[in-house]
Amino acid sequence: MRLAYDTDEGVGTRAILGVIVLETDETLEPEFSRMMAQEGVALYHSRIPMVPEVRPETLAKMQADLPASARLFPSMPDFDVIGYGCTSASTVIGSAKVAEAVQTVLPNTKVTDPLAAIIAAGKALGAVRFGFVTPYLPVVSAQMRAKLEEAGFEIAGFGSFEQKDDRVVARITEAAIAESAYQVATQGECDAIVISCTNLRCLRVIPEIEARTGVPVISSNQALGWHMLRLAGVEDPQPQFGKLFTRGLIA
Repeated sequence: MRLAYDTDEGVGTRAILGVIVLETDETLEPEFSRMMAQEGVALYHSRIPMVPEVRPETLAKMQADLPASARLFPSMPDFDVIGYGCTSASTVIGSAKVAEAVQTVLPNTKVTDPLAAIIAAGKALGAVRFGFVTPYLPVVSAQMRAKLEEAGFEIAGFGSFEQKDDRVVARITEAAIAESAYQVATQGECDAIVISCTNLRCLRVIPEIEARTGVPVISSNQALGWHMLRLAGVEDPQPQFGKLFTRGLIA
């Protein structure tokens, strides 16, 4: 017996989003599953090869792999936004080149990454002076700091776990991250605290850090998720993920 059926628009009636996740990342997907749990928002994942050691040369190699990862998304839906889930590689490769690589496969899709999202988040919050927390080796932290300064921000305080192994980064405790954010915030007056790296587990402790320091928190995953939703036209406030999620984009 051949059965009759109807078709509809599918699950992404409000937004269709895709995120390219590092092979070594253990944190982005669980945090995104919370932020994207909205009616009508469809989220798809692809992976990209990455060795555990986070160095400029290993990060730069991902540029060539971005188109292949973008091709692994489902072919039927028209994606609204693709996010590339690596803060440090976005810094090394450059946001424009990340977008160019993805758009060779999905030319009509908006593209963002954590660095671009952090910059957009800082503007949305009206921040000028950042407290800055990273897990990176000094050379990678310095490159990202320079990018933020080029975008018009000042670094009022800084601290890093100086860890090159992404597997270790994923196991730094939320309590250690929260305490480090507080320590950096006390180094100098800041308007927001940036916690960089998609593999750091930040989302659950953002409200705690904001309450303790009195300033907004911008984490890589939180900023990327917020930026993807806002670029897709999804404006729902979700204050449980921090003050950023009560703001819209600044043109």
